[in-house]
Amino acid sequence: MFRATAIAALALITAGLGVAPTRAEVAETTADRFVTRATASVKTPPLATWLALTRPADWWNGEHSWSGDAKNLTLTPQGGGCFCERIPVGDSGNSSAMEGSARHAEVLQAFPMRVLRMSGGFGPLQGEPVSGVLTITLKEVPGGTRILWEYNVGGPMRYKITDIAPAVDAMMSEQLKRLQAHLGPLDETQGRPAADAPAAETPPAG
Repeated sequence: MFRATAIAALALITAGLGVAPTRAEVAETTADRFVTRATASVKTPPLATWLALTRPADWWNGEHSWSGDAKNLTLTPQGGGCFCERIPVGDSGNSSAMEGSARHAEVLQAFPMRVLRMSGGFGPLQGEPVSGVLTITLKEVPGGTRILWEYNVGGPMRYKITDIAPAVDAMMSEQLKRLQAHLGPLDETQGRPAADAPAAETPPAG
């Protein structure tokens, strides 16, 4: 969880979910920048997928939160909206008499059923002077929706890119796995040659 040691927390992978994204990888790295990318297909149409995406309390792993419980997460899908979290009294060791809060990211673009783009440093990256942009793109496909999940991080940080990039990739891929399991996985490759399997797409320009 975010409360634990940073890289150890991000390295937690939910192998027991039994559902893997179509593709997950650290797509790009430089001396001070990295991009993680994952894709998954779900059995729901774009509208239902969008509505679920904007309700992280239903599928996000509470271990990757400050309060330890995903029910405290909210997301307002509009420009300037907040992907935020309540930290209730008694949660996450909060023994004060006051409720805490955290902003995981700010919504830059909310294009219903197509693109959700947010800016923020997730987990230990919140304490670093980096810029992180998470772009989630939806595309209707036969039988459901394909989701492209890309996180682009750059700037000065106290972590080695070779250490933090795979850890962040694991954490981001885990959330996509959980969303896919929540909605139901769609196997786009069933009944078609492997060469025709869909590849990851480049998200649309802002």
